[in-house]
Order: sequence, then structure tokens, then C-alpha cells
Amino acid sequence: MKFKAFLEQKVEYSTRIDRFRAFSLYQKYKKDLKLKPIIHIIGTNGKGSTGRFLAQLLYKLGFKVGHFTSPHIFEFNERFWLDQKILDDKVLQKAHESLSEIFQSDLERLSYFEYATFLAVIVFKKCDFIIFEAGLGGEFDSTSLFEKRLSVFTKIGFDHTQILGDKLEMIARTKLKVMAKKAVISNEQEELVLQLSQKIAILKKAKLFYVNELLDVHLLKASKAYAQRHKLPSFLEHNLNLALAALRVLQNKTQVFRAVKKLQKLDLRGRCEQISENIFVDVGHNELAARALLEKFKGQKLCLIYNSFLDKDIFAILRIAKPIIDKIMIYKYESQRELATKHIKEVALKLDIKCEDFIKLEKDRTYLVFGSFVLVQHFLKEYFETT
Repeated sequence: MKFKAFLEQKVEYSTRIDRFRAFSLYQKYKKDLKLKPIIHIIGTNGKGSTGRFLAQLLYKLGFKVGHFTSPHIFEFNERFWLDQKILDDKVLQKAHESLSEIFQSDLERLSYFEYATFLAVIVFKKCDFIIFEAGLGGEFDSTSLFEKRLSVFTKIGFDHTQILGDKLEMIARTKLKVMAKKAVISNEQEELVLQLSQKIAILKKAKLFYVNELLDVHLLKASKAYAQRHKLPSFLEHNLNLALAALRVLQNKTQVFRAVKKLQKLDLRGRCEQISENIFVDVGHNELAARALLEKFKGQKLCLIYNSFLDKDIFAILRIAKPIIDKIMIYKYESQRELATKHIKEVALKLDIKCEDFIKLEKDRTYLVFGSFVLVQHFLKEYFETT
């Protein structure tokens, strides 16, 4: 069977996590799934860009690097980045065949994300450095199965509360419990998260580093120069610094300087990406993302092209973003999950934000397409097909 046909049988998003399936299957086939210790990226926001910055930095130092990320915008292949290239169908098909030989009939038992994780094991087995981004959560995520070289914790906040719980401590605990013997954490956390990270580090006898401990004034200056050159919003500059701090744990200071001097533009779509003179797209879909965009567009008024799924705290997101919203334009698209179109209109009314259905783009307005990967995917396909 072709890997794409196999994926069509799977549901990409699930509201439940089987806590034992991936673990039991990994134990069953562990001898055939050899992988060097991974760099594990865990958190709520910034995982994709932090991981990709780190992958690009390591590649610039001459290492063979694989980066597994999710979800994707256009094609499943986007989840697999190897030495500055997205893997093509031929490579993934060969990996699928290898995985089929190992798992046999058990392959059907894997969820969409578990299958992608094990596929990454196959395609990255010869890499010097392997970066795995956790899906959601951490403790029961299939990326947590493997031996870890380093844990990297991005900002932790509220998201996927129907699965992870509605308390910040609950969400943080399931993410922080997968801490490796060496870990780097973003300083920009709630105090509760930082305190919990310290307790878990002590219990696990792990060495926990903070970004401000690892980056001196010279490295920060180099990072700032890169951020200015590539016009990074502050949240992406923060993620770059986190990646540099992780690299500092892995390499000496001279190597980190070499890497950042050679670093090219972030090779990842949809992160506050300016796709035309008056259109920005961002795949953030929670409160942390809304705060980051509020800072980026402070003092401006934008047309927010938006939609969401019902499991998001839409009121909290729009309340945060309100100062930069001129009006909400609800973008409708086909989805396996129910969209919150009616609820968004009700929230907009409560917050006194003008709201209407999206009809067309106008040249004299600035637009921010904000929401899930699925929304951005549909908008970009329509936008580029009609312009």
C-alpha cells in the first residue's frame, strides 16, 4: 500500500490519547527501531520555529540533521525536514515499506501521529542530530518514547484543555515530566511553570538550564542582529534565542557563533509570515499566540480573517487581540471538525468587535489570517490560486 493511501484511512485529529498503545508497540519492535538520542521540543507555543531554528543551526555546522514537526500546512511531507529539504514521496514510501515490514499487521493500530512519529524514526536513523517536536502534551506523546539527548521547553500555556486539563499546573506537569537529564527552558514562563520545572529537575536529577544563563551579551547581540536583518517579530526572536541556548548546551560558544553567523532565513511557513504587502498569516490558535501578535502589531488595526474549532477559548483569544482588530472576517471552509462560526459571532458581539463573513480582499486594508493550520492551508490555497 502507498503511504498516502494508508494515511487516508486515519483521522488526523483525535480528542483522545491512547496512553499505552505507542509505548507497548515500541517495546515490541524496539530492536528494529534504532535511533540516536533525540532532542525533544516540548511546550505550547513556538515548538516548530524553535526546532527548525535549531535544525538549521546544526546543519550550518556541518551535521546531518533531521527535524520532525507537526502539523503540516499543505502536505504530510512537510513534517519531515532533512538537511534543508522536505522529504519527497519516494523517500517516505520507502520508509513506509520498511515500517510495514517491522510492524506487519500492527501498523494498522497506529494513530495518524504515531505512524508519522515512527516513520520519522526510519528516515532519520542516519542523522547526527534528530529533533522531535512533541504533538500535544508530553508524558503520553509518542515522541516521548525515545532516549533523549536534550529536552527543550518552549512557552507553556493553555491549549488542548479538553485533553490536557483546564489547569495550568496540569498542563505543565504532563509536559515537564518528560524532562531529560539535560534540559533548556524558556525564561518567559508563568512563575508556577518555572517552579514546577525546578521541582521536576530535582526529582529527576536533571541539569536544567535557563536561556539567560546560556547566552552572554555577545551571543544576544548576534541574535539581535539576525532578528533585525530578517525582521523577526519578538516571539520568533525569543524562539531563536531558545534554539541558540539549546545549541550552547550541545556545542561550544565558538561553534554557536559560527552557526548564527551562517544562519539563513527561517525555513518554515505560517509563522507570522508576510505573504504580500498587506497580508500576514500565522498558525497560532491560542492565548499565547494572541499575546504575541498583539505585541507584533501594537498600535495597528487589522482585519482579522479568522475561524476556530469549538475546543478553543475563543473569548479569551479575541479579548486579548481586540486592540489590534478593526473587524473580524469569518473564513468558512470544509472541515472534519465542527467550526465555531456561530460562537465567534456571539463572542464578537459581547466584545463589541465588528464581525462579518469573509467575502473578498481589498488592497487598502491590512489582513491577519490567524487560526489553525487547516484555516491557513485553505486560505493560502485559495489566495494563491486566485491571485
